[in-house]
Amino acid sequence: MTDSLLSRRRWFLVALAIVGVVAMAACGSDDTSSDAGATAGASPTSSGPSEVEVTHFAGTSTVPVKPGTVVVFDLGVFLSLHTLGVKVDALGGVATPIPEEFKAAVTDKSLKPVGTAFEPDYEAVNALEPDLIIVAGRSSATYPEMKKIAPTIDLTIDAANYFESFRHRHEVLGKIFGVEEKVAQELEKLDKEIAAVSAKAPGSGSALVVMTNGAEVSAYGPGSRFGLVHDLLGYSPADESLKRDATHGDVISFEFILKARPDVLFVVDRASTIGQEGEAAKKVLDNALVKQIPAWQNGRVVYTDGFAWYIVSNSLPGMFQIVADARSGLSSTP
Repeated sequence: MTDSLLSRRRWFLVALAIVGVVAMAACGSDDTSSDAGATAGASPTSSGPSEVEVTHFAGTSTVPVKPGTVVVFDLGVFLSLHTLGVKVDALGGVATPIPEEFKAAVTDKSLKPVGTAFEPDYEAVNALEPDLIIVAGRSSATYPEMKKIAPTIDLTIDAANYFESFRHRHEVLGKIFGVEEKVAQELEKLDKEIAAVSAKAPGSGSALVVMTNGAEVSAYGPGSRFGLVHDLLGYSPADESLKRDATHGDVISFEFILKARPDVLFVVDRASTIGQEGEAAKKVLDNALVKQIPAWQNGRVVYTDGFAWYIVSNSLPGMFQIVADARSGLSSTP
């Protein structure tokens, strides 16, 4: 073999080796890129999902997890979030006296003004560029417009399944704001307190819930807005004729109360709760007919916390207070 031929063969082998090295480097580069891509893809999973699908009063929505800017148009939702340590950016104004224990949170100057539950300032809401808007109850009708601005959920409670809906509502808040454990703890405490009352209520006589609005008196039975006294907490109703699913109750007379003869009378003073002028419940019920009922004679007339019962019964602090008021009506308080 000539030197020229050997030389050409050497160069061919060198070139072949170089091609092999380049090919191997390219493969190595592809593998590295693939690994990097897998790592990047795993990152969101390790830190949790960025969105969550939730079912609420108005349907099913996909909303961000731990949203940055949050606008709330319901005082009960706001107080639950406050209890859970979640800060919101804007609260729809409320025209009702606020108890001292919640006043600092509700009047916090960092909360942006966005109108009221009934008359929202849609421009102000839009200007905030919220990540999540929450409506409920009195603001429920604004849902169609709100969801045009940002992801929106309606946490109105289903009155027909009140406590189940209440529980679901707070579990939804837990998922969205990453406070599932806190929600579970609060619900567990609430379950224990409800169990303590409902274990004794059936043996504590009959109960009647009335709401005064100035001189007018309405009564509420099982299935009504204050039906938790019977449906959840176990008190037997003093009168079975009261209509169910009654938001406004049945207007009654003092003769009705005398005829029902409840062993315990729960009283909600609407006028005082919302800051209206008018006779207070204690004065309205202080008459010869009501004084004849067992509840009056045995000191078991419970003037409830109207803010909890009438305004924020859909909140954690509201529900705890309702249960506490129900406990005070028992024939023997634990």
